Amino acid sequence: MNNKFSVGLDIGTTKIVAMVGEKNQFNKIKVLGVGKSQSLGVHRGVVNNITQTIQSIKIAIDEAQSKSGIEIKDVAVGIAGQHIRSLQHSDYITRENPDEVINNDDIDKLIDQVYKLVMLPGEEIIHVLPQDFKVDGQSEIKEPIGMYGSRLEANFHIVVGQVSSIRNIGKCIKSSGLEMGDITLEPLASSDAVLSFEEKDAGVALIDIGGGTTDVAIFKDGIIKHTAVIPFGGNVITEDIKEGCSIIGNQAEQLKIKFGSAWPGENKDSDIVSIPGIRGRDPKEISLKTLSKIINARVVEIIEQAYLEIKNYGHEDSKKKLIAGIVLTGGGSQLRHLKQLVEYITGMDTRIGYPGEHLSGDSNEFNPIYSTAVGLLMKAIENNSENLTSDISNSTGNDLVNQERKTILSKWGEGFKKFIDNVDNTYDN
Repeated sequence: MNNKFSVGLDIGTTKIVAMVGEKNQFNKIKVLGVGKSQSLGVHRGVVNNITQTIQSIKIAIDEAQSKSGIEIKDVAVGIAGQHIRSLQHSDYITRENPDEVINNDDIDKLIDQVYKLVMLPGEEIIHVLPQDFKVDGQSEIKEPIGMYGSRLEANFHIVVGQVSSIRNIGKCIKSSGLEMGDITLEPLASSDAVLSFEEKDAGVALIDIGGGTTDVAIFKDGIIKHTAVIPFGGNVITEDIKEGCSIIGNQAEQLKIKFGSAWPGENKDSDIVSIPGIRGRDPKEISLKTLSKIINARVVEIIEQAYLEIKNYGHEDSKKKLIAGIVLTGGGSQLRHLKQLVEYITGMDTRIGYPGEHLSGDSNEFNPIYSTAVGLLMKAIENNSENLTSDISNSTGNDLVNQERKTILSKWGEGFKKFIDNVDNTYDN
């Protein structure tokens, strides 16, 4: 595929989205085509049916190719699911030659050392995210490259996942005739799409409410500080409506979208909606107040779990306070009065995160459902730009300068890509 075009592929529990785009002359992303299909083989972010997932991916890719007129060969893929967990770790290396300045090789050596930590059986480290560095005891260093020192230390946020779940995603991509250009933790992709640098610097918690899971990502001082996956999402709310109102799943989903509210106080007891009966049966009348009470009970549970993660991070500590509050995104964030309920439960300023800020043209059509897909597209475009810059620098003899400019973030993606390639080869063998 031409390096000018990039593709983000969001493999979610309820939908699979393929988004093709490029960066225009105003540094905005122009979306050239979007393909969307129902996700039939994914449960709570984890592939549980290889064949159905491959079929859903192909449908989304074919639609994106048809709309954009571009042949898709490689994609940036998101990874999430209830198998993801995170932990904090500190590590250090002693440099052999302290008379030379710290360079990328030293940081790579430290990160590679962390990747070798022993995890629980069946788990593998998929992201090693540096928080801050120490050089010979000097702390709170964000970028140690170019400094002198004999001992390089760092605090890391480590993301861990199940090897089998990651292999299955790789197998689905490969069997769909695609190559993985990059793999990103989905909360990180969503944060790129909906959060500003000022918010990340001031301190913000992103809550991405998807179909199968709710992802939490906390930023402070421009750095990712905490991630978590809550095994509840919009599908659980739909299931509660289905059971509580004794209706079928499609009707429950439509009820949630058209009449659902997270705040039961707005409905009167006389507010009734009629649902068509099955196969000639009489219509069923459902109280909107009852509907909103069912939704409220589950949403409160989800938000309280997310708020617990925020408190576990240490939000009540003045140094860790999240000044920018909470940003809600994902399909579940479109529930009416959710913003007000979150503010009521947490006492924190809250807004709904839309991914249109980085897009050119009419971006209003991209609601929070597409936040992850837009973030993955941004990541794909960023990586293609880096590869192009690297090629140019190699041809001009300025590769060393380019290496010094590489950000730590790009290294995370490279390490993650290497890991996926390894497990995918193991799977094939």
